[in-house]
Order: sequence, then C-alpha cells, then structure tokens
Amino acid sequence: MNEQNKKITIRQGLRYALREWKIFWHLSPRFFYATFVSAALTALSPYAAVWLSAQLVTELAGGRDIHRLMTLVLWILGTTAVLSFFRSVAYRWKEVETDDIWKRQHKTYMDKQMSLDYVDEDSQKVYDMYSQVMQNANLSGAGGTVCILQVEKIVTALFQILGGLVLSWGLFAAKVTDEKLAFLNHPAFVLVFLAVMVGVACMSPVLAGKAAKYMPLVQESGKFGNRMFNVQLSLPENPKNAPDLRIYNQYQNVVGRQMVNVYGRNSTFFKLRRGVMGLLMAASSSVSALLMGLVYLFVCLKACGGAFGVGAVAQYLGAATNLFQGVVTLVNMLADLEINGVYMKNIFDYLDLPNKMYQGSLTTEKRSDRQYQVEFRDVSFRYPGSEQYALRHLNMTFQVGQRLAVVGMNGSGKTTFIKLLCRLYDPTEGVILLNGIDIRKYRYNEYMDIFSVVFQDFQLFSLPLGQNVAASQQYDPARVTECLEKAGFGQRLEKMPKGLDTYLYKELDENGVEVSGGEAQKIALARALYKDAPFIVLDEPTAALDPVAEAEIYTKFNEIAGDKTAIYISHRLSSCKFCDIIAVFDHGGVIQRGTHEELLAQSGGKYCELWNAQAQYYTV
Repeated sequence: MNEQNKKITIRQGLRYALREWKIFWHLSPRFFYATFVSAALTALSPYAAVWLSAQLVTELAGGRDIHRLMTLVLWILGTTAVLSFFRSVAYRWKEVETDDIWKRQHKTYMDKQMSLDYVDEDSQKVYDMYSQVMQNANLSGAGGTVCILQVEKIVTALFQILGGLVLSWGLFAAKVTDEKLAFLNHPAFVLVFLAVMVGVACMSPVLAGKAAKYMPLVQESGKFGNRMFNVQLSLPENPKNAPDLRIYNQYQNVVGRQMVNVYGRNSTFFKLRRGVMGLLMAASSSVSALLMGLVYLFVCLKACGGAFGVGAVAQYLGAATNLFQGVVTLVNMLADLEINGVYMKNIFDYLDLPNKMYQGSLTTEKRSDRQYQVEFRDVSFRYPGSEQYALRHLNMTFQVGQRLAVVGMNGSGKTTFIKLLCRLYDPTEGVILLNGIDIRKYRYNEYMDIFSVVFQDFQLFSLPLGQNVAASQQYDPARVTECLEKAGFGQRLEKMPKGLDTYLYKELDENGVEVSGGEAQKIALARALYKDAPFIVLDEPTAALDPVAEAEIYTKFNEIAGDKTAIYISHRLSSCKFCDIIAVFDHGGVIQRGTHEELLAQSGGKYCELWNAQAQYYTV
C-alpha cells in the first residue's frame, strides 16, 4: 500500500476530488448551497463578535461613556443572538442535505452494481473492489465521505481568511512609535514575520498529513476487522441464530475468541499511534500552539510600541488567530487531497469498470402465439478464472409450451445452463439461438423480459406483500391476488392483517408478518406468474422441502403455467415425472433425454440409477 500511496500526487488527488464534487453537484446542488451558507455564517460570525468586543474594550479603556457602552452591549447581544439563530438554521439545513447526499452517494454504488455485467457482479475480484471501498469508508471515513466534509472545510477556511484579512489589516499597517520597537515597522520584518507565520501554519498540517499517510498500513487489518465486526457482532441480532448460539455457547467460545481487535494493544494501528504516527501528531499540535504564541507575541509587541490601543489588541488577536487557522485548514486540505486520493482511486476504479457484455440491438419479437424456439448449439462454458468447463458441447432445442425438466447430481451444470439461457453469462464457446438468431444480438433488457425465474436462493424483501409479488410499488391488486391464489397462497392471504399491504418480516414494520419457507416459496411463484413471461424457470427453489411436498408444488405449478414454457431444475426426480422432456445432466453435458417412462426403460442409464437411489423417498 505504501507504493500505491506514493503514486498519488496532490494534483491527482485534486483531480479525483473535483470529479467527486462534480458527481455531488449532479446528485444535489442544494448540498452546496446549504454548505456555502452554513460555512459563511460559521466563519464570519466570530469576526462580528471580535470587532464589537474590541469596540467595547476600547470604550472601557477610554471615555467609558455609559450610553455608548450600553449601546455596544446591546449590539453584541443582538448580533450574537441573530447570528446564532441563522447559523443554527443554516447548520440544520446543511446537516439534512449532507445526510441526503451521503445516501445519494451510496445509491451511486448500488446503481453501479445493478448496471454491471452479471459476470462482474458475480466476480470475487469486483466484490473485493466494492468491499474495499466500503471498508475504507467504515474504517476512517476515507473516500467519498472525506470529500463531502472537505467541501465545508474549504469554504469555511476561505471565509476565515477573507474575514481575517479585513479585520487584521490594521495590525500590519499601524506604526509603532516606540524607537526600541521601531524594527516592527520595517517592511522587511513584516515580510519575514508573515513568511514565518505561513511556514509554521503549513508545518502543522504537513506533519499531520505525514502521520495520516500511515493509515493505509492498517487498511488490510481494518478491512478484516470490519468484516468480523459486521458479521460476528450482528450474529446475536438475528433470532434464527439464537438456538445454535445458546445450545453450543458459540458466541463466547467461537465468535468472541475470533474477534480481532483492530485498535488493540498489539495491533498495527496501536503501535503506529504509540510510535512514529503519534510523534508526528504531537509535533503537529505543538506547531499549532507555536503559531498561536507567535501571533500573541507580535500583537502584544506592537501594542506595547504604541501602534494601537487595548481594544485593537482583542480585535487583532481574534482576527489573526482565525486568519491563520484558515491558512492551516487550506494547507491541511492539500495534504488530505493527496492522502484521500489513494481511497478515491479505489472508488473510481470500481465506478469505471466497463460493461463488456454486448447489449444487442434487435427487438425481441412480441409473438402473440408465444412460439419461441431456443437452441443450444455446441455450447461450452467455464467460469472466469477457472480452467474447468462447467458445460461442454451442449446441444439442446426446446419450444414454448413444453415442460422441460433438468435433473442431475449437484455440480452437473444445471444452474449454469439456466444462467446461460437467461444470458447472465455468455457462452465461452458455441451459440444460443432464439428463433434462429444469436441471443447476443437482441436488446439485453428485452431478452431478459421473456423470463420469469425463481432461483433456489430467491429473495423476499421486508416490504408489503403486494410489492413483493409485483416487484414494484405500483401494481394491480386484483392481478396480484389472482397470482397468489394460483400459487396456493389464497387462504394465507385471507389471514393477513392488512391484506396486500401487510409487511413481510419485521425489519421495517414491527407488525410485519413472518412467513414460513413454504409460504415464501408460494409468494416467489406468484411473483413469477405476475411477470407473465413466456418462459418460467424454477431453479431448485424447493430444495429445502421434502420430496413429496416439492412434487406437489411442481405439479400444481404445472397446472397453472398454461401455455408458457416451464423449465424445472431439480436433483430430485419425483418432481419431474409430469414433464414432456427430461434432460439428464452429468459432468457438464446432457447424457440422456426423454420422458420419465422412456428414461426408466433404459436400465443402465444415469436416470434409472438416480431414480432407484431416490425411490425410497417417493410414492409412485
């Protein structure tokens, strides 16, 4: 990581930050408006108090006119109250917009995930890239979060410098009358003093930046630690984990002992903070204190030399302190740009991942007769990074309206076959044809629309039942109800307290309803029906059920599939007896095809072997 850190310059870091700010601007211009107003009030409000207080001190040290003193006090109270009110309002506005843009920024990552080619979405390498972005943000707020905070810091610093220059101009313009301190009037001294002040002001953030550069050294341990925290600390929160955790006392004996204390006494982070990183941070704080000391010394010497009165001392101390604090912040931002550039590079490496899958241009024909023919012609496929073929020289043709069962042992290529059919992946070799045309030539989204798939690890969400079925916030209630009834969920629907508006699970609604595995299966089937696609694919979604229950669900679904093509994938053969054709997969290829009776008649075949091995579970 050190080498990676050296490759990021301040210029590159600035370029990354500008690109991220441009993204923020498109996400929410209001964030910048709110930040600008809040920063201006935050930076300039102290100057108003400083100037008015200086006038009050001057009057106390001079004429002490009671009327003027009362007027100044009222001005101070009124100005402070008004500025505090507007500053609070602006701060709340800025906080709302900051929270909103953080959510919008996170949504950009979600949008990127959904736009990725599935081959990349399913890639461990790409997952690690995204995970690294999230771990950086969780560990130290690095990346986009820092860019959000930098906007306010930079604007605040600019206003601090502007206000400080206006109010402290007299500090350098006023002439000392004491001959012993006359050197303070010399332009060369003023230039040297300013150079020293700027140098000291720059030294503090530079030292802090050097300390921060050690943070990437704890990135790997931090990433692992965050994963441990996210996974293991959340285990007791899930009621489904409670029985095992309690019966075997796993939380104390397993989870607790495996927790990695990223910031513990023996961690890399602790050693760095105690060693060189800590020394650099301490030096940075010392330099900041030295800066303030020099400001006080210069102001007091000029006051002693008769350049101005005691009231001006208060004004110049406050103004100069804020002025150089703004300089420190700006210089610190330059260091942050370089350091954060390492993490921003991770973000844009992820966001810039290209889509390599050809999207096609042909319109998928909307046939009223739904007569689609799909052909696998000498198709072979291996997963990215693997030398082993998941499918090899697969040839298969089937028509809409057929009932196709795909059976075989685990790892025989059944699910890979479906992923290729739905074009989640493209074949490594060979071609898949829809009505004689390579499916890669069809518009990708239109081609996907002809499939309804219930995967073996299907997901229902903590949303209302109707939205789960329709996969949309807007839906036809009558049609959703019809699909649920066809899927066998009608009686359970009648018991739902709010009907289709009943939330599933309790993450978003404390009155949400917990559904059983079988009920969830029926909801997933209803969702497939609601899409009303020509192809319906069931990819072992009932694997957790017993063979008889699985066969009942498949038989019922076969009745309601109508003229759609139904493809059933299962490693249990009893579920597929009603199908028109059964394709037996083994080691990435189809070794048998036929009806249930035809395949059983082949006594030496794989299907017969599997059937006899599973016959004890079936009622024939």
